[in-house]
Amino acid sequence: MSGSTGLLLAVAVLVGVAAGIGGYTLVYAEGLSYMSSEPKVCANCHIMQAQYDSWQKAGHHHVAVCNDCHLPRGFIAKYVAKAVNGWNHSKAYTLQNFAEPIAIKPFNSDIVQENCLACHRQLVQDAVMARGPAEEASCVHCHQSAGHGERAGLGGPRT
Repeated sequence: MSGSTGLLLAVAVLVGVAAGIGGYTLVYAEGLSYMSSEPKVCANCHIMQAQYDSWQKAGHHHVAVCNDCHLPRGFIAKYVAKAVNGWNHSKAYTLQNFAEPIAIKPFNSDIVQENCLACHRQLVQDAVMARGPAEEASCVHCHQSAGHGERAGLGGPRT
């Protein structure tokens, strides 16, 4: 066997192993389900069960699903955010290196803020928007329980 044939065989084996492990992980983790807008998908990993349960009892339950608040509205931006979050969540869950209680990161907090305003902009125009984006108040600062109900049992008080 020549050197290039051996190298080609080694690369093929590595690609095959990576594809096999990746495929198994995709099936085991129900990876394709994350392409949907079904709220139950957000509770596929056990760490999100409390958030899913509280959303079912919250005021927005009848008008918004997880994606309505937590993903950008544009088609491309939505799937870019899903990819970024999917990578971050799978890495954190696999390595078990996430904070408990879980906390929203700035990237996702900005998305939630924009989506709050997308639905409620007219209602809050004078109170929030008049100061301009640089001084804009965070909607969830006052409305922590809007999407997930009361914070009791969801990680304690806001720090």
